[in-house]
Amino acid sequence: MTNTKWTGFVGTYTKGESEGVYSFVLDTDKEKIMNVQLVANLENPTYLAICKDNKNLYAVAKEGEQGGVVGFRIDENTHKLVELNKGFTAGSSPCYVATNSDGSLLTAAYYHRGTVELYTLNEDGSLNELKSTVAHEGKGPNPERQEKPHTHYADFTPDEKYVVAVDLGIDQLITYEIVQNELVKKQTLSLHPGCGPRHLTFHPNGRYAYLMTEISSEVIVLEYHHEDGSFKEIQYISTIPEDFQENNQGSAIHITSDGKFVYVSNRGHNSIAIFQVDGDTGMLSLVDFVSSEGDWPRDFILDPSENYLVGSNQESNNLVLYKRDKNSGKLTLLQKDVKVGHPVCVKFMK
Repeated sequence: MTNTKWTGFVGTYTKGESEGVYSFVLDTDKEKIMNVQLVANLENPTYLAICKDNKNLYAVAKEGEQGGVVGFRIDENTHKLVELNKGFTAGSSPCYVATNSDGSLLTAAYYHRGTVELYTLNEDGSLNELKSTVAHEGKGPNPERQEKPHTHYADFTPDEKYVVAVDLGIDQLITYEIVQNELVKKQTLSLHPGCGPRHLTFHPNGRYAYLMTEISSEVIVLEYHHEDGSFKEIQYISTIPEDFQENNQGSAIHITSDGKFVYVSNRGHNSIAIFQVDGDTGMLSLVDFVSSEGDWPRDFILDPSENYLVGSNQESNNLVLYKRDKNSGKLTLLQKDVKVGHPVCVKFMK
């Protein structure tokens, strides 16, 4: 029997009407997003991660003068969130969080601190111990955005030997080897000065990776060498039309599980750009631009069937549902009036 209802979660900025983490149901029979409800009262849970076994969810959060990660158990019947514990340290909150496949390690990227943290996790999914913190150094050519390091992403490589950090402030991709739960710097790739790299996604074959830049609005196609954790640039391709001259900031990037299409979101141009992947070279060619049907599309996600895509517009307070053609990669609008206050991150249970 095919699953026709998928549970999703939305991380938000808690300003205006938003109070924390929300859940929703995507009903693929009705092709509608339904049942939006608050499931965790938290300050600025802007990014979420769900463990592969669907038992736990982690949210970045702020509490007074501290920032960090909150661990939750997902109730298997109601999909409500039950708080387990918090890992907070002095300073700002992270902007990205991820776990490895067996749920034993968690990494967090801190934009304002320019650091990466590595936690161990307990069997029940609660945060155990902060094992390693690394701080980046340097700056980039953009004085407003690159005055110091700004780590925007830190996640595990497909083989989970390494953690890769993307630093917008210093235009670098840094690979850390995990040695006895310590992060040890292994490789550094310097990208085009001023590009402001933001988020990374790996091709399912593990040979390529795709890096979204925030400042220059490009996708950088990379060869990934798992033997030593190094990367090599093979293509830079714009995510906005050549004639678009207004402010744009690249945001999210995701790839389909068949490795055939890459999707990215553009804040300012307010669009989702669709790219086709060359199966032989890994390089990209533009397929289409689709309106985000709102303002400042911060994130989006493919549903587990990959027949649908859900986008989040931070400044117009709405989620958007598209149907996806698996052959062409193109998107067709189904719904755009799903109200969520200042949505940022969208994740599905699988």
